[in-house]
This record gives sequence, structure tokens and C-alpha cells, in this order.
Amino acid sequence: MNDAPTLIRVSHRYTASAERVFDAWLDPQMAARFLYATDQGRMQRVEIDARVGGGYVIVETREDGDAAHYGRYLEIERPHRLVFTLSLDPAQAGDRITVEIQRAGDGCELQLTHELAPQYAQYADRTESGWRHILATLAQRLAQPLH
Repeated sequence: MNDAPTLIRVSHRYTASAERVFDAWLDPQMAARFLYATDQGRMQRVEIDARVGGGYVIVETREDGDAAHYGRYLEIERPHRLVFTLSLDPAQAGDRITVEIQRAGDGCELQLTHELAPQYAQYADRTESGWRHILATLAQRLAQPLH
């Protein structure tokens, strides 16, 4: 069995500044509007301890029950690099997610790399689709005022 992770890479260009895009990932109020959020779900809990070694818990109630996401922050270099883990089980270390943001014109470009654990390789397409949805939703939310 191959024990190397499957690398999933997605990118999105934003009209917002690199700082604004970066900050959205660590602001609980903003993260609740896009991170692991689905169109039909209802966000129940968003806790973010935005420091290296800190963590997050994001729970959304969906049609088939609660979807919980857990992670730890490994690197925080505002506004260019954010590295964190992602797990559906708080007892597991989880996959490594790297978000890199570069200024591009009057906006920025975000490149996300998900190091998917080998045992979940069959979910690579679904995972890529999920991240594309998240990044597109972030673009929509950045264009809207916070209520």
C-alpha cells in the first residue's frame, strides 16, 4: 500500500486584498459563512483559537446529521501562509492543509494544497470539489457585508 498522501491542489482568484482573504480563515464570524459550510446546512458551532498550536472546531447541522471538523494551526504567516490540520475525529491528527496567498493585481490568488491521507485516496475528487465550493463561497461572502 502506498503511504504517501494524495495531493489535492485548488486555486481561486479574489478581488479582495490578501489580508482580507487571509483573515477570513481565522475570524469565527466570517469562517462560519464559508468554511465547511453547505448551502442547506445550519452552522452550530465555530470556535477558533488563531495561534500556532491553537485549534478550531466547526460543526454544521446537515440533513444527515452534524458534520464536525477539527484541526490545529501549524503555521500562521499573515497574509501569505496558513497551515493547519483537518480531521473529522478530534482524536486523530488529520490531513495537512496549506493555504498560500499571493498578491495579484488589485486582489490576490489563493492556492490550497490538501495532503489527503492514503486511506482516503478514493475521496480525492469529492475532496477537490468540496474545496472548490469553499473557495467560491468565500469569494461570494467577501463581496457581501457582514450582518
